[in-house]
Amino acid sequence: MGKEKDPSADEIQREMLAQQKFSIAGAIGRAGSGLMKGESPFSRQEQAISLLTQWIDQHTSDPSGALKSILRRRVRNSELLLASHLQQPLNALREMFVAILASDYAIQEFVRQVDVRWGELNQERPLFQRTGQAADPADEYTYESVREDLTLLLEKLL
Repeated sequence: MGKEKDPSADEIQREMLAQQKFSIAGAIGRAGSGLMKGESPFSRQEQAISLLTQWIDQHTSDPSGALKSILRRRVRNSELLLASHLQQPLNALREMFVAILASDYAIQEFVRQVDVRWGELNQERPLFQRTGQAADPADEYTYESVREDLTLLLEKLL
């Protein structure tokens, strides 16, 4: 009597496939198996966004959360900026902070967005600082306070 040969994995797979009913979904699944071996299921863009939003959360002192919220939104909406910094995503954040701090208009518009978000979070009318006027003492987000916050964040990135 001869020694029986152990079936190979290929033979077992062929036998199983021969017994299965054909379906397009099954064929696509078999054709694509192994395509992402060793790869993350998340795109590099999604990974960069996740890294930057975590960095913002860890490094931003913001009790009411409006500043963090607007920074995270800016990150998510900056696809082109992120695409140019996928190898080093923190450079995209650095570039974003520099752009906001570059002009009075940019910082004022940014603070306006943060104030609006503060109002949404607190279900209150936001306190808007007007150009050339002193800030309301109760205003958590003034041109100067947000400029200081962004400058400190920028220094942490350098």
